[in-house]
Amino acid sequence: MAEEKTVLLTQEAYDKLKQELEWREGPNREEITQKIAAARAEGDLSENGGYQAAREAQGKNEGRINELIVKLRNAQIMQAPKEGTVGNGSVVTVEIAGNEMTYVLGSRDIAVATDYDVISPESPIGAAINGAKVGDEVTYSAPNGRQITVTIKAAKPLAA
Repeated sequence: MAEEKTVLLTQEAYDKLKQELEWREGPNREEITQKIAAARAEGDLSENGGYQAAREAQGKNEGRINELIVKLRNAQIMQAPKEGTVGNGSVVTVEIAGNEMTYVLGSRDIAVATDYDVISPESPIGAAINGAKVGDEVTYSAPNGRQITVTIKAAKPLAA
């Protein structure tokens, strides 16, 4: 069995994943069950496209339910660092080659609670900016080997 690792989430991301789980276990599961029953009532299942589609939807739904259960069980609500410091849960504005971009530093699971693009702290740029302060210039190696300099323009906690 694969080792389960901690999933860092904001409170908002945790709440949204919990809502999704409740929907998938309740109304969505019921709707799929009704579609399967209706398709079964039509007769020959071997050539029934509606039945096959409903069974596929059921499999995907149950897989997502299992994924959500594991994530929520292993979730840890993160506390973003204070304004001015970059860390997990920070909304950070960076300047790269004259272009300003804003991201959230954290796991992709927090993307459900934000409209910002998310950078993983394990990625080259994420590792370079993690712990930096506003005004710092950090350099990281891109996958192609180029050295890229990033200037931290702003950093604030994601949570409102």
